Amino acid sequence: MKRIIFLLLLTTVVFISGCGILEETQNSLNYATETTEYLNEMSTYGEEVQTLLNEGNVNIAEVETTLTELEETVEEFNKIEVPAIAEGIHTDILANNEKLLDVINQIQENGEIAIDELKNSEIFQTIDSITNFMNQIEQLGFES
Repeated sequence: MKRIIFLLLLTTVVFISGCGILEETQNSLNYATETTEYLNEMSTYGEEVQTLLNEGNVNIAEVETTLTELEETVEEFNKIEVPAIAEGIHTDILANNEKLLDVINQIQENGEIAIDELKNSEIFQTIDSITNFMNQIEQLGFES
């Protein structure tokens, strides 16, 4: 009888600890998916801004809209839940996000976009730095 109770107790403990592992795995996969989507969006924004700036007559309204969307996307990503396994990568992404937000704020003068300053800014290098984290996400085994 003691063996049965012991086995039942042991099974319960293993089951409960297994649920935590499954939850952490699910959280990690969710984070990887959200981060991959975010990095892809960042790449798209970089291409959009570059295209807008390479047009003959730069449409300032389109550039403003794109930068506002970019800023909102960054701020939304900064709020996601991070599993323990990805804290280091997430901290690095957040640092680059802050740099990107600073560049966007510097580009805006009195609420208006300074096109020359945008062309000469580090926005594209910063976006490229952020998208380079895709390799680290893939190395963690979170390929999407």
